[in-house]
Amino acid sequence: MNKLIFLIGITTLIGCKSNITPIASEKEITEVKTFTGKQVTGLSISDQGRMFANFPRWRKGVENSVVEIDKNGVSNAFPDKNWNSWEIEQIEKDSVFIAVQSVIAFEDELYVLDTRNPLFKGVMDNPRVFVFDLITNRLKRTYIFREDSFHKDSYINDLRIDKKKQKAYFTDSGHAGLVVLDLLTGNTKRVLDNHSSTLAETDHLSIEGDKWINTVHSDGVALDKDNDLLYYHALTGYSLYAVPTEILINGTEEAIQKNVQFIRKTAAPDGMIFDKKGNLYFGDLEHHKIMKLDVSTGDMTVFAKGAKIRWADTFSIYNNHLYYTNSRINELKEPITEMKFGINKISLD
Repeated sequence: MNKLIFLIGITTLIGCKSNITPIASEKEITEVKTFTGKQVTGLSISDQGRMFANFPRWRKGVENSVVEIDKNGVSNAFPDKNWNSWEIEQIEKDSVFIAVQSVIAFEDELYVLDTRNPLFKGVMDNPRVFVFDLITNRLKRTYIFREDSFHKDSYINDLRIDKKKQKAYFTDSGHAGLVVLDLLTGNTKRVLDNHSSTLAETDHLSIEGDKWINTVHSDGVALDKDNDLLYYHALTGYSLYAVPTEILINGTEEAIQKNVQFIRKTAAPDGMIFDKKGNLYFGDLEHHKIMKLDVSTGDMTVFAKGAKIRWADTFSIYNNHLYYTNSRINELKEPITEMKFGINKISLD
């Protein structure tokens, strides 16, 4: 615990500095997959190299909520077409995807987060996580959020799996807050509800001279497994926070709030991810960049930049490459039938 407190103190002090200038680096960006007229947001690659992506139900006509992309670049409905068959205005059903926002491949399982909030019109029924066995591709378990862990306007956005503590952590970007799921009991609890660290700081982002007007609360989340810290960030905001997982799990709401640590000011990001060396990667949505933060020193640099970064949404790391989705959220003009969305990769070396 002393080591943890010391680390938090160091990063907090570093976070107070405002004169750290990002250093740009030229990185080759390789296109992995392009989707025409299909807005991809989520991405995850398993330890065996299986690539999964998801498409949010932000409009009518979403063909598949979850796909697996094979070695030839062909997308196939995962786990099958029936799970992806739901359409707007149908009644809600259980063994079907309604409004998927994130997919996470963890060891031999795929966690599919269903917000149950299509078109942002409100939660139809309890958000849930479907867990699929990646050996059989069959449903293994369903976690259903308790009534007191979400709101009618919740949009449960992203998640991280904590194997050490057998927990999963979620952000809620629709109604500011975090949710902790016990993977053994299935119980969920809501924390930091409307707390200053989970609330958006602004109602817009400025991109290429235009305002993207929206208020998006706690969104990006990343787990520092070595130091048992959960990092999180509002999308329309410029402050990175962290909280010890032990307190997040076992502490009272008062204790959790007292132990929230402001890390530093950053760019406005969407998703976030740690590499094995303890570096945190996240997008700079307003400037077409991907940032790299060494949380042990506070040094923040530009990892990659350029026109091939168009709202870097979700990240995954596989075979020493950083993969990311271009969801182009600020560019959306319906219909999107001719727009191209994609998955790219960059070497971590």
